[in-house]
Amino acid sequence: MKAWLCETLDGIGAMQFRDLPTPEPKPGEVRIAVRAASLNFPDLLIVEGKYQFKPPLPFVPGSEFAGLVDALGEGVMHLQLGQPVAAIGGTGGFATHACVDAARVLPLPPGFALEDGAAFAFTYGTSHHALIDRAALKAGETVLVLGAAGGVGTAALQIAKAAGARVIAAASSDEKCALCKALGADATLNYSTANVREALKALTDGKGPDVVYDPVGGELAEAVFRSIAWRGRYLVVGFAMGTIPALPFNLALLKGASIVGVFWGDFVKREPKASAAGMAQLAQWYAQGLVKPVIDQRLPMAELPAAYARMGSRRALGKLLLVNN
Repeated sequence: MKAWLCETLDGIGAMQFRDLPTPEPKPGEVRIAVRAASLNFPDLLIVEGKYQFKPPLPFVPGSEFAGLVDALGEGVMHLQLGQPVAAIGGTGGFATHACVDAARVLPLPPGFALEDGAAFAFTYGTSHHALIDRAALKAGETVLVLGAAGGVGTAALQIAKAAGARVIAAASSDEKCALCKALGADATLNYSTANVREALKALTDGKGPDVVYDPVGGELAEAVFRSIAWRGRYLVVGFAMGTIPALPFNLALLKGASIVGVFWGDFVKREPKASAAGMAQLAQWYAQGLVKPVIDQRLPMAELPAAYARMGSRRALGKLLLVNN
C-alpha cells in the first residue's frame, strides 16, 4: 500500500508518501480500502506533537476516512466485505489501506456518499454534541458561529438551522461570509473588518447571541463573551487562531452565562449510547437534505502537503478531501 508516514514530529515537511506492507487486521479490527480521507485541524497538530492524542512514532496520520471493508479480523461479525463505511481511526487515513478497531467503524446507510462519509463524523459529531447536547439549543434562539466557513463551522451552521435556530455566521472574509449566506445563515459578520461588539449588538437588537460556537479562540473571545445574552452558553470547541484565550470570570457572573467545554472525542468514549443517538439523528438529517458536508477541494492522496498548506493558511471553505482513485 501507499501511505504518508510520520517518523518525527517535525511537521508535514518531514513526512514521505511511501510504499509500505499492506497491514492485516488484528482480532476485532477491519481493514478498509480508503477511498477518501478528510483533513481536520487536529491533523495539523498531531504531526507536530501539539495535539492531546500523541500516537507512538512512526504512524500514518489521518483521523477520518471512508471506503470499503477490505478484510475482517477475527471476531468481527457486524460488518461485511465490500461494505461502505466511515471510520474515526485517530490515525491511518492518509493511505490506500487502513486497519481500524471495528468499534470505530460506522456503516454508511444507503444513499450516503463515500466522500461525504469521509467528511462527516468528526465535524458534524462535534457540532451536534456542542449545540444539541452541551448547549441544549432551542428553536428560536440565536447562535453565533465563529469560523463559520470552516469544516466544523459549516457543520454547526447547518445543525443550528436544522434545530430551528437563528444563525449569525462570523468569518474572516467577505468570500467566507458569502458562502455562509448561501448555506442558510440569517446574518453574517466579517470579524476582520467589523467592530464585533457593535455588530452583534445591531444584529440581536442589543440582546446578544444565546449560544456562541467558538472553534477559533484567540483575541475574539473576550469581545464576543462580553456580547453574549443573559443565560448565554459559550461553547469552547477549539483554538484555530493558535492562542488560548483567558476570560475574566466576572463576565460569566454578570451575564449569568456558562462557559461550556466541548470534547467530542472523549464524549464518544465515555457516552457511546448518547454519541450513537446523535449520529443517528445526523444521518436522518443528511437523508432529509438538512445537512451535507461542504467540500472545499478534492486532491489526490499524494498531494497531502498542498492540503495541509491550504488549511494552515485558513483559506479553506469547508472540508479538504484526499482521494484515492
